[in-house]
Amino acid sequence: MTIPTQETASIFVEKPIRDVVVYELKKFHDDRGWLAELFRHDELDAEFYPAMSYISFTNPGVARGPHEHVDQADLFCFIGPSTFKMRMWDNRPDSPTFNHRMTLLVGIDNPMAVVVPKGVVHGYKNVGDVDGMVINCPNRLYMGEGKREPIDEIRHEDDHDTIFQMEDEDL
Repeated sequence: MTIPTQETASIFVEKPIRDVVVYELKKFHDDRGWLAELFRHDELDAEFYPAMSYISFTNPGVARGPHEHVDQADLFCFIGPSTFKMRMWDNRPDSPTFNHRMTLLVGIDNPMAVVVPKGVVHGYKNVGDVDGMVINCPNRLYMGEGKREPIDEIRHEDDHDTIFQMEDEDL
């Protein structure tokens, strides 16, 4: 794994990242409310099949990440009631999109699912004015079977000098 430095931060290019999958979450409404399919095995590569799921709420103005995983892929579902800025950086030296950065606005007005493969640094920030819900369906169990393994996470958010910044003058 390559850890870029502050001096190399400008090498990121805002372009799509190979293996990141983004798809619309369609709400199906009826007189009871609505539902949305988050994933289907017939529409997702087997390597990304979820092993578990969890839900989180993030306060307005708060970011989670950026961090990356060595073996885990995440399948994030942003459906509301807020809006998130989702940002990803391709940190895989062997990838044809190494040093690409992707930024998405997702949530209430743009419900999306985002599959983040291992080695892609990612984070999201609630840019709305209400608590925001995110559902994640990772393809690995948190801390492994029986929660007996180390956490698969490299936490760039703990480094104040990280080049993986959620904020910039563009957004």
